[in-house]
Amino acid sequence: MGTSRSVERRTVLKAAGGSAAALGLGVTTGCGGDSGSGSGTVTIRYSWWGAEERAKKINRTIALFEKKYPAIKVKTDFQTYQSFWEKFQTQAAGGNPPDVFQNAVGFLRKYDRRSILLDLNSQVKAGSLSLDHFRPGVVEVGRVDGKQLGVPVGSNTMALVIDKKVFAEAGVEPQRGWTWDEYFKALKTIHDRTKIPGDTGYFSIMYLYDLYLRQNGKAFFTEDGLGFDKADLTEWWQDGYNRVKAGLVTDPKTVSQDLPKSSLSAGHGASEFTWDNFTVRYSSEGDSTYGLAPIPTMDGKHTGQYLASLMLSASARTSHPEEVARFIDFMVHDPEVGTIMGYDRGILAATEQYDAFKPADPVSKEIAQYEADTQKAGVLGTITPHPSGADTTEAAFLRLGGDLGQGKTKVSDAVKQFFTEADAAFQA
Repeated sequence: MGTSRSVERRTVLKAAGGSAAALGLGVTTGCGGDSGSGSGTVTIRYSWWGAEERAKKINRTIALFEKKYPAIKVKTDFQTYQSFWEKFQTQAAGGNPPDVFQNAVGFLRKYDRRSILLDLNSQVKAGSLSLDHFRPGVVEVGRVDGKQLGVPVGSNTMALVIDKKVFAEAGVEPQRGWTWDEYFKALKTIHDRTKIPGDTGYFSIMYLYDLYLRQNGKAFFTEDGLGFDKADLTEWWQDGYNRVKAGLVTDPKTVSQDLPKSSLSAGHGASEFTWDNFTVRYSSEGDSTYGLAPIPTMDGKHTGQYLASLMLSASARTSHPEEVARFIDFMVHDPEVGTIMGYDRGILAATEQYDAFKPADPVSKEIAQYEADTQKAGVLGTITPHPSGADTTEAAFLRLGGDLGQGKTKVSDAVKQFFTEADAAFQA
């Protein structure tokens, strides 16, 4: 779901370090799941990325699963986002991926092409896994070329997180259907009246640029490459660079210095595009009041939005496909699991969990309302296909966008370098 200047790639998912032991979470070894020592049980390995708070919640859900299925034991391993994928790459290359793991759309084709992912349709047919009772449009996120390569645990969509106090001070009130021209005018108004940059760096967020392209009849990705050309990206990045120089967008150097905080919660920007469920980050980091605003449009309606998702996938090499499928089924459908996880991984995907969790805090309530309003507005489309190499391409987009914003490279050079790296990623 995971990038925008994705919180999944930054410090909302803080390094777990040695905390696995502190949480009583076993670090796993061995090839695939193994049998218990003469106990008649099997052991499956479950890996995910996230911070300690997510690990605590997942550990509680595993205890529930093992109570219901005492013959299945679950060994766990969690890392930060980058460390997770570095480790997974090594495990996959060595033929030793975890039996079940957290996944995102940018990795489905990549690892399907390498025969790493189990097509879960076989377990659906066997009755070990149900794809019924999901919110509209969610299950399709994990489907590639007719294969069900992942089952969503939560969904989210892009939003604009704003500092409500700064926007109110500047007299700016975002409305559904506002245009990009109105948004950019708002950035200037905010800067002129508050001396705070209006945005923290929209131009380096791949998923936002995808929405902009979709509004204009294109898309960031096709099934096997990029859906835009160098002229498109030159215009987007040049406009972003100009607004950094004008003070309307936070200097990327400041963004870097603010880490592990976001520049929005650090008070160095008034808004930030990200996934809607990441709003909880700003409330925990910052001292202001934060809320969700609509995505700007070209025509007053079409936002280009779609539902993305974190999901659970299984290894094609697992020795225990039935047990893995039952584990996934439990984790996505069990109501008590939903009440434990809440919106940690997005708005709960299965209706049993969605109905069971009643958000009590204002932030979670606003996230739920935002998704409900977006669904009601009828703007949600189908997610853009992500080719193999999408993850590497996204990282290049973020890095090069930051470099040009800091003046480390010219826009023309950054564009050229991006297309070179993207072509290499698609061919790898």
